Amino acid sequence: MDVDSFLDSLRNSRHYHDQIVRVEQIPARPARFATPAIKLQPALQSALQNLGIKELYTHQAEAVDAVASREDTVIVTSTASGKTLCYNLPVINTLLADPTATALYIFPTKALAQDQAGALQQLFAADSRLAHIKVSTYDGDTPRSRRKVARTGASIILTNPDMLHSTILPQHGRWSREGFLRNLRYVVIDELHTYRGIFGSHVGSVLRRLRRVCQPDCEPTFICCSATIANPAELAATLIGKEVRVIDDDGSPRGRKHFVLWNPPFVGRDNLERRSANVEAQYLMHDLMKLKVPTITFAKTRVAAELIYKYLYESLERRHPELARRIKPYRGGYLPNERRAIEQQLFSGELLGVCSTNALELGIDVGSLDAAIVVGYPGTVCSTWQQVGRAGRRSEDSLCVLIAYNEAIDQYLMRNPSYFFGQSPEHASLDPFNQQIFAGQLRCAAAELPVGPDDEAYFGPGVTRRCQELMQTQSGDESWYRFESGDTYRFGLTSGALPHHQLDLRMIGHETYSIVDTSEGTEPQTIGQVDSISALELVYPHAIYLHEGQNYFVRHLDLDANIARVEKTDLDYYTQVVLSSNARVIETLKSEPYNGGMKHFGGLDIAWQSVGFKKIKYHTLENIGQESLDLPALNFVTTGLWVVPPESAMNQVAAAGEQPVEGLVGIRNLLLVTLPMLAMCDPRDVSGLLDSSNLGCRAMFVYDRYQGGLGYAKKGFQFFGELLGVCLEMVEQCPCASGCPSCVGLPNLRPPLQHDPDLTGGYAIPSKAATTLLLQEWTRPT
Repeated sequence: MDVDSFLDSLRNSRHYHDQIVRVEQIPARPARFATPAIKLQPALQSALQNLGIKELYTHQAEAVDAVASREDTVIVTSTASGKTLCYNLPVINTLLADPTATALYIFPTKALAQDQAGALQQLFAADSRLAHIKVSTYDGDTPRSRRKVARTGASIILTNPDMLHSTILPQHGRWSREGFLRNLRYVVIDELHTYRGIFGSHVGSVLRRLRRVCQPDCEPTFICCSATIANPAELAATLIGKEVRVIDDDGSPRGRKHFVLWNPPFVGRDNLERRSANVEAQYLMHDLMKLKVPTITFAKTRVAAELIYKYLYESLERRHPELARRIKPYRGGYLPNERRAIEQQLFSGELLGVCSTNALELGIDVGSLDAAIVVGYPGTVCSTWQQVGRAGRRSEDSLCVLIAYNEAIDQYLMRNPSYFFGQSPEHASLDPFNQQIFAGQLRCAAAELPVGPDDEAYFGPGVTRRCQELMQTQSGDESWYRFESGDTYRFGLTSGALPHHQLDLRMIGHETYSIVDTSEGTEPQTIGQVDSISALELVYPHAIYLHEGQNYFVRHLDLDANIARVEKTDLDYYTQVVLSSNARVIETLKSEPYNGGMKHFGGLDIAWQSVGFKKIKYHTLENIGQESLDLPALNFVTTGLWVVPPESAMNQVAAAGEQPVEGLVGIRNLLLVTLPMLAMCDPRDVSGLLDSSNLGCRAMFVYDRYQGGLGYAKKGFQFFGELLGVCLEMVEQCPCASGCPSCVGLPNLRPPLQHDPDLTGGYAIPSKAATTLLLQEWTRPT
């Protein structure tokens, strides 16, 4: 791709209004090769030769030797650097030498497991002497008739953490007797960087349970692969419970990459609103499609991915109809066969472009792409580089564009591009022994095998005390049975059901809703699925549900049968839900004064409800109507930070003729931007509100949006002063006069899970003067 010529054409187009903030050129890098010290089996060497692989990159050779020495390792190299061979080569080399050995490959998604199964089959097909090695996927889509065949006959099983937790570990006795767990030599953890937060904390306990049930027969070697993060050794060690060796000498080649920061122009003379980032993405992708440049566009939400696709399809259909049929949207919620078909079409080159959520951020092989467009900062430096790394998977030049939304963090990066390009990737954190998470995991472990003092090697000191506490908390619950024998403990459900099935590793909700097309003249057909929490924010009555660019009107949401019945429609608008929420303090764990005010940390009961929705006109984003909703409220118990600013600071704001409450709203909005930067969580993992019913005075609440909490708000409590300093820097740097969405933000309580980030207009923006003055007074040394 001739990137320089393309950028020149953009600058000369009628849509260009100085959107290019910066073009960062990342230089090309030549390949570096090495030969492993151990000798690969002849059949494996032959297969590599037949696939055109004459030499190994330095990191691949180092990984082969480390794993052969039974070292637990984590490989940390760039996207498309050949990490797959880092584990496939030592695993297959061992299987050729010892046909009884087995390996378990764990991927965060079913799609990634299916993709890697295909890569293994391609390797085996390269030499007939590898054909006897049996590989099987083992996930929720695997028919029961094939599960026993996989369990008893496969040398390599590819699965996900959910299946390991809910199906393999509860049946570990059978898996050991039939040989797979008894002979387990290797456990591969791909996409290690995704195992952070609540999901990673659960998986950390699941992997300790796996190691535990393998004893005394074996202690598998762990091979982890990760995108670039700041603390790969710490993350891997915390996840698997063992120290690891880091391999990060990336020997793979890289073509020159042109990284463009693109800021949509202002619309209107007040310089408050910017042009739609979704429309900007459509313009860019349209021009790339005309040049037949294979392109992927990443959107932050399902709604945004569908909107970009819809706008692009309509644009191409008018001018280049043959290209309109070569683009597709891709996101969670599609049926598995739809996603597989899109992946295959993209890999084969049948598709020229795809509009995706971060569902394609992980290492699914989608062929060679020359351009990547990221619409809105993904929330972490790590995710940003993962997404732009999907382009330039060859040695040629590639183009990456980050399009900013009119939001605080996006605009901060546009004003400070050196911050992004000079920023090292964030620390990823998890806590397998988080009290809320570990209690459920301990019940599962004690249902698999009795838990006693020897298990401190897996679950840490005091594990028997935690069992005793569980015995006490469940003493009045007749649904559980508890058995204590000396210093060992067992737990289970009196119904005979597995406790594993009551524990969701991803904490999205156990139930799903089916989305059924009941359009007149057609047979009812399921076109998608959505989790139970998102359902009330996405397929509520009279909502517009977008699927592959087609509008569907939600005729009815059946809360008992978990079905949303939809019909095709040609309405010219989409919908966005309106939420209401409140917080109740249930326990104060810590309280400290801060600069004349108070900060607190503890337990909160959060309730929220979908109370209405807006009708948003396509392209123009006009609000053309609103309806109310009567849906049940949802609630959860979590941990949070709540603060009361110093009375003197509030008085200073009032004396300046400003509303102190607007200053608090502005600070809350800024904290919800800065805290995820510190805690390396998704901005949607935290939320906040203002409330005066708990303390008798107005207080600002910031909380984790997960049952039991996961430590994000706790970090906010610990680093509250530093966060306020960053908030002040952000608001002072913003060039606006009185406040805008890119600094003090909007007064809404929290965005829905599937909102359109483009919708920043139509609200009264908090006062920048009030926010700045309150921050200045609050951060002034006392």
